[in-house]
Amino acid sequence: MDSIATAPSPDWTIPQDWQHYTAEDHATWDLLFERQSALLPGRASAAFLKGLDVLKLSRPGIPDFDELSERLMAATGWQVVAVPGLVPDAVFFDHLANRRFVAGNFIRRPDQLDYLQEPDVFHDVFGHVPMLADPVFADFIQLYGQGGQRAMQLGALDKLARLYWYTVEFGLVREDGALRIYGAGIVSSAGESRFALESESPNRIGFNLKRVMRTRYRIDDFQQGYFVIPSFDALLKAAVETDFAPLYAELEELPDLEPGDVRSEDVVFNWGTQTHATAG
Repeated sequence: MDSIATAPSPDWTIPQDWQHYTAEDHATWDLLFERQSALLPGRASAAFLKGLDVLKLSRPGIPDFDELSERLMAATGWQVVAVPGLVPDAVFFDHLANRRFVAGNFIRRPDQLDYLQEPDVFHDVFGHVPMLADPVFADFIQLYGQGGQRAMQLGALDKLARLYWYTVEFGLVREDGALRIYGAGIVSSAGESRFALESESPNRIGFNLKRVMRTRYRIDDFQQGYFVIPSFDALLKAAVETDFAPLYAELEELPDLEPGDVRSEDVVFNWGTQTHATAG
């Protein structure tokens, strides 16, 4: 989560400076928004789609964070604050613990539509913010921020980061007997929106907190495995009811698992072929 840039302020926030966006910037947002909006019905979770509606993200152009924060604050008490890019861990967790979501104030170039290493305003706002309009998920993210502050003291950030990766970024949820996407890394990506649900390559495994926190992940390609939560209430309950300090100690004694592993105790929704991973 660290950035090599110079911190603009102690909490790394900066003005969004909405007026600085060019016509090309807004056109890039609109193109990405139109493409994802066409893909997500029938694929995205009901909570995500409701969040798009509640927050009125369908309007043309990059959202103004002040206006967006007013609607989000009314829904769940969260707000969106602008940062220049990735921020230090301590800053990130402090913002989440206080119901502030950090979002990059820049947008990718038109030739970067399908991949960008550093999250931009489309990933952060379109991908993440709609889920923050859901009260249960909003509470989970605040709890994650508080947990991150404790994990820093316990030297367990690598384990906790896996929970964020496999839920907030690349999580699946079971709704009405079908799998749906809600992770920001999926819903903001045209390719992974299809791949996560429709490809035969990845494993899709039932969520188990310890299992997730043992599992490595890759950042440079589609995921080899996805974890499926039964509901957002179940995700929040798992976080609330877990004493993480002894869990971290236990995890230190257990070997890490690779992204494509399937274990005998796993609840497997799809045992993937791993053809995408092996082809690369």
